[in-house]
Amino acid sequence: MTSSGAACSSVWSAIGWDGDKSLTSASLHFDRMRRHSRRLGIDFPDDFREQVNSLIEVVSIPNNRNDDPSQDPYLMVIRLTSEGTVSATGVVNRKWPLRPLSGISIDAPTWEGDIRGTKHGDYGPYQEARVIAENNGGDIGLLFENRCLIDGDRCAPLLLDSDGVAYHSPHDDGALDSVTLHLIKPYLEESGIPVRPARLTLGMIERSSEMIVCGSGMGVKALGTIDGRKIGKPHGPLFSISQEAWSKRVVSSKFSEAS
Repeated sequence: MTSSGAACSSVWSAIGWDGDKSLTSASLHFDRMRRHSRRLGIDFPDDFREQVNSLIEVVSIPNNRNDDPSQDPYLMVIRLTSEGTVSATGVVNRKWPLRPLSGISIDAPTWEGDIRGTKHGDYGPYQEARVIAENNGGDIGLLFENRCLIDGDRCAPLLLDSDGVAYHSPHDDGALDSVTLHLIKPYLEESGIPVRPARLTLGMIERSSEMIVCGSGMGVKALGTIDGRKIGKPHGPLFSISQEAWSKRVVSSKFSEAS
């Protein structure tokens, strides 16, 4: 089990940023940071939003701009340390290929108690999962525990089962409570695809109609293979509805202040 020391050092979130004063769905990110800070034993300042607003004015813009209309131009990493320091850093939002992504299965890291499923300070194992996946010809690392899919290294997996229901791994099992999944869920359900938590077993994955992965950086992407094994039929209704929902939210959820 991974040590809790580094994990409890900070709480953070990567938020879509236009390079000026607009953040995508900042309120949802800030609310999640507040929830996770409680679990990590970090005091959340009352003036957190005001501090972020001030920091946005002076954040340096990365050199590379992402011009994919389905993604935000940049990301801003907002971090709160256990000492109470709030920081903001502009980072490149990498461009993802249009083709279905390939996933590589990797053992999920485990942490003690309430640390599981939070955006905590020990992000190293997720970075290592990304490197392992890319070194093995994959796009993303998919994190498995006890033969169940828990999370992705930069994304939340969502599968469309043969029963017509979209399933994601439960937060109680260690999955991050994804802001992007929260955004697209109402659109899926309005379109007749219920979204429910469930243990994503290998059996469910193998019989799924299609799978997607979603996150604040990538938006919504189709997942085509896991360890070289084809998964369902990419770019089906789950993908198309989710991508349409995400595209709407990218436009409608931007605002001039982080509030």
